Amino acid sequence: MRQPITHRKSRIVLALAAVALVAVAAASCKKPAAKANAPAQTFGATPVKVFKTLREKITQKITYTTTLEAWTKINITPEVGGKIARIHVLEGDRVAKGQLLAELETESIRLQLRQAQAGVAVADAAYADALRNKDRMDRLIKENAVSEMQREKIQLGYDAASAQLEQAKAGLNLAQHALDVSIMTAPFAGVIASKNAEVGDVINPMMGGFGGGAGGVLTLMDYSRVKTDVDVSSEDIARIRKGQAAILRVGAFPGRDFPGVVRLVNLTADPMNKKFGVEAVFDNPEGLLRPGTFGDVVFELESHENALVVPQKAILENSFVFIVEGGKAVKKAVTLGLQNTTMVEILTGLAEGAAVVVEGNYGLEEGAAVQILEEVKL
Repeated sequence: MRQPITHRKSRIVLALAAVALVAVAAASCKKPAAKANAPAQTFGATPVKVFKTLREKITQKITYTTTLEAWTKINITPEVGGKIARIHVLEGDRVAKGQLLAELETESIRLQLRQAQAGVAVADAAYADALRNKDRMDRLIKENAVSEMQREKIQLGYDAASAQLEQAKAGLNLAQHALDVSIMTAPFAGVIASKNAEVGDVINPMMGGFGGGAGGVLTLMDYSRVKTDVDVSSEDIARIRKGQAAILRVGAFPGRDFPGVVRLVNLTADPMNKKFGVEAVFDNPEGLLRPGTFGDVVFELESHENALVVPQKAILENSFVFIVEGGKAVKKAVTLGLQNTTMVEILTGLAEGAAVVVEGNYGLEEGAAVQILEEVKL
């Protein structure tokens, strides 16, 4: 007897559902496939990064931040007051020693000069006449042809004429000097750093400048060399001496060191901050170093060649490190030598090539299982 169609359909649906359930159960029992190239993990081990100790030169350094200054800087100011007639240069101009920079109106000074020249001519003529009278009197005295009163009168005339001539010459020199200093020239080769006045301004050097109170007509600086003044602590000053090497680093030239030398070390501390002034100078022939900008001055204190070194971050409590041996953390007491901002010299306690933990060492315990994730290089 044939079964109804609906009954057969129900049996087929039940069979298919059973197969699906078996397939799901089998899939759930399978382990997930490992990701390609995934590193093997040691469960329970502390992940660390290590550095293998090596030998190289280490230099102990101290660094101070400071402001760069021009080697020489001067305000160009005439020695006499007056109105500015001409300014021959602009800011940023390079000038040679002796080059004309600016000048005051000189018409009144030139008139005074001509007046002084005329005064010298008059005094010179009077002196020449007095000298002739004196010579004539000297001859007559030998012949006893004049009285003592006449001789004294002629001598006094000569002395007065001589003094008047000297006075006239001094007036001439003063007028010439006034003319000379009203014409401003460069005392050294350099760059015009700023223009502090305009044509028509009246300057009075006795009042510290002119209307705005700025110093001088122009500011001239020479920064073919730059200098730095740093305040050094009492702990560091004993290790810095005159003539010692110094390095300047500026943010505009990352990775570049500008060599220099310590020029001055103050013997006494500043009474306000209790620090010692140290001046260092650096050659700047290309003009790359600009006055007024910031820089770091690095003083090299001491160097050791072929020193056994590790990174600073490997040192714990200034007395020990952890190394990795056989997958375990081993604590090693060490003696430290020279140090700088990144590295430290190991005098005792480690062998060359030892795998020193540099990351993951905080909280690490002796004998703990460790897993090396990376070997750090310098």
